[in-house]
Amino acid sequence: MKETIISILRESADLKLQFAKDSCEIIEEVANAFINSLKSGGKILFFGNGGSAADCQHLASEFVNRFNNKDRNGLAAIALTTDSSLITSITNDSSFNDIFSRQVKTLASKDDIVVGITTSGKSSNVIEGLKAAKEIGASTVVFSGSYIKKLKEISDFIIQVPSKSTPRIQEIHITVGHIICGLVEAAIFKEDS
Repeated sequence: MKETIISILRESADLKLQFAKDSCEIIEEVANAFINSLKSGGKILFFGNGGSAADCQHLASEFVNRFNNKDRNGLAAIALTTDSSLITSITNDSSFNDIFSRQVKTLASKDDIVVGITTSGKSSNVIEGLKAAKEIGASTVVFSGSYIKKLKEISDFIIQVPSKSTPRIQEIHITVGHIICGLVEAAIFKEDS
């Protein structure tokens, strides 16, 4: 087992280093977009499926509660993955593909950042949610794996992990989410102090 454990950790570390070489600029651009949105009264809306839904909830809580700074005010963020009554009613009355687009159309404004997370790059409900955000005029960010063909036209920013391995992609997604949280928190609350 030890060799398997070391192999998985090495694969994860190597992918993170490869990703870092090509992605620092896009991460900085996304962090700046978050900062500008939040400072202008906007909010961040997150959505995704499965493990990505859990990442959405995790990241939204880091913004609303705190990340590193224990003594700061909350930052407006919502995970559109948490209301089981709403999600099941949309699925029952309309379609699973509409669970995020319906919420985006209702809750998002042009000052917001809408973040879709999809390891496959093919999640139809995530794609529909991003399309709805574009129609409103909100900025769109997508966290994806290597496949981005369906995401290019509906995403202002793409954080693309060069892998097809769902666990490795998810590991980088949450790491990047944490980096963005830290950058945003430091920028906004440094100005307040």
